[in-house]
Amino acid sequence: MGARMRAGGRRGATITVLAAVLTSACVALPAVPADAASRCTSTPPAGQELAGVPWAQQRYAPERLAGLATGRGSVIAVIDSGIDTRHPQLSGADIVAGTDALGDGPDGRFDCLGHGTAVASIIVGQPQAGTGFRGLAPDATIVPIRVSELETLEAGGTAGHAVNPAGLAGAIRFAVNDGATVLNLSLVMYRDEPVVRDAVRYAIDQGVLVVAAVGNAHEQGDPTPYPAAYDGVIGVGAIRPDGQRVPSSQVGGYVDLVAPGGAVPAAAVGRGYLAYEGTSFAVPFVAAAAALVHEYRPNLSAREIAARLLATADAAPGTPGSPGYGRGVLNPYRAMTEQLASPAALRVETPHAGDDNGLAVAAARRTRGQALLLAGAGGSVAVLVVLAGAALPRGRRRRWRPGAP
Repeated sequence: MGARMRAGGRRGATITVLAAVLTSACVALPAVPADAASRCTSTPPAGQELAGVPWAQQRYAPERLAGLATGRGSVIAVIDSGIDTRHPQLSGADIVAGTDALGDGPDGRFDCLGHGTAVASIIVGQPQAGTGFRGLAPDATIVPIRVSELETLEAGGTAGHAVNPAGLAGAIRFAVNDGATVLNLSLVMYRDEPVVRDAVRYAIDQGVLVVAAVGNAHEQGDPTPYPAAYDGVIGVGAIRPDGQRVPSSQVGGYVDLVAPGGAVPAAAVGRGYLAYEGTSFAVPFVAAAAALVHEYRPNLSAREIAARLLATADAAPGTPGSPGYGRGVLNPYRAMTEQLASPAALRVETPHAGDDNGLAVAAARRTRGQALLLAGAGGSVAVLVVLAGAALPRGRRRRWRPGAP
């Protein structure tokens, strides 16, 4: 592991987590005591039992994928709210120390929100008797990098804290220098920050595949989401079980693929499950699929893996090139096994098309808007970073309503 990354200053940093949608098929479990509780400003709710096989697992059949690849050899950095490794389906996963950029603990293996825990479980949730939930790439290695425990309250204001743009950039560089092959960025900031842009470019130039959420602000006019809007990043939108776009999932040229993100069950802090909605939870399906392709076709570069994920997507409304669905719906099985007709099938535009280390992801030429949502105040620049999905389940307990950033 590299040297521990220092957290950036917190002034002006704003990270928002949205309310979760819970399924009726869940039965409450008792809370599990947390040894990290003293480091958290609040405690996530208890997980719930899960009945049946979740729709995303039915769609992708992880047990079938496991006969081809399990993600072994890939290192996925989950830059999020941390990961609670006590969950029975995560305790046996290969989750290394990572780092806590917030400075609250020795590493990234605790979670005050549950967002990062849910994301990680979609990737590496271990098969377990008695539950139909499991991750798509259970043998991948996860590096947890904790950058936020900030939540937005419905009545206004925030609780908790988060890194600033320099801290997020530092998290990205830490992940790359620590050996990550894939970056899972289930977060959004609605301002183009040069320090973050440079860090993303550094990752791509080092041959790292970068996957990011396109955000949940469609009803607010689809403000440009970063890092998803940066060239070379796979921007991921969310669909529901019927294949239709989640209404809040943003629409624009930054959408490259869509994946399950509506009513998606995932691991809760401690044990049990909660169901989430939002683009945050579509991202880990794509990150996991990249790990599967990397194992199945080990000679492919990150650029070629990304191109294969796009070329083998299933049709969706308006695809290919739809602003709401990108190239279509992620299909990990096809991405691994399909024989593409010609090298031209792998060609997609990228500013580094001639660079073998570059990551080609754009399905068509993108228009990169320059509009910003936030302005600097008194010389201090605020950044809105959304852990972009339906994240905070504790909102239900506090009678918060599902909302958008």
